[in-house]
Amino acid sequence: MGFLENKKALIIGVASNRSIAWGIAQAMHQQGAELAFTYQNDRLQSRVEKMAQDCSSSIVLPCDVASDDNISALFTQLGEHWSEFDILVHSVAFAPKEELEGDFVERTTRAGSMMAHDISSYSLTALAKAARPMLQGHASAILSLSYLGAEKAMPNYNVMGLAKASLEANTRYMAYALGPDGIRVNCISAGPIRTLAAAGIGDFRKMLEHVEQNAPLRKNVTIEEVGNAAAFLCSDLASGITGEVTYVDAGYNIVGMSGY
Repeated sequence: MGFLENKKALIIGVASNRSIAWGIAQAMHQQGAELAFTYQNDRLQSRVEKMAQDCSSSIVLPCDVASDDNISALFTQLGEHWSEFDILVHSVAFAPKEELEGDFVERTTRAGSMMAHDISSYSLTALAKAARPMLQGHASAILSLSYLGAEKAMPNYNVMGLAKASLEANTRYMAYALGPDGIRVNCISAGPIRTLAAAGIGDFRKMLEHVEQNAPLRKNVTIEEVGNAAAFLCSDLASGITGEVTYVDAGYNIVGMSGY
């Protein structure tokens, strides 16, 4: 029996079998959780439906997190399948590609900054607000995904770094607000992984090479490793943990100077 047996988890943000959200879904499925998935648009629907089938799930619902009406409709539809659920996974981030390269000050625009914060951070709050009635009153958990660029300046990460810093603060404020309802809120700061989303970051290959050469474990992490950590944080095994940003990055975040 897995440690997520009898738990129900909603996974938001699966886009491909290379995404971190997919690694989380697989780990939770392996630990016995019943899953539901969302897709952003019609182009992704059939792909997500196929991956849901691989996790023995038939609950695949549309949701564009930029729309409060979409979010409200999501939980209305989910309520037709589940009266309550236990885990909400938020694996959503976006910024205009042209703002993810070059000089931060020159590249960043007001519109791009607002979009990055709205999709990458505020959407977590919007989802929690709508999901709260289905999560409260029993041991439940919300999890989001960040990156070291939230607290350290990284080449080409630019406005996304600001959005992820907002997301990490969001995690703490939400943990404080939702704790009395029995809802834990945590965040994983994952190391760089070759995903579709990461493809939009300039010189991403160099980032992977640098981490592999300088992280204490001398490697990059995998979606499976992040998934396993996520499954633990959303389980009753982590019942005393909330408001935390947990690093799953082969230890890279502790390094102050690379070898010389």
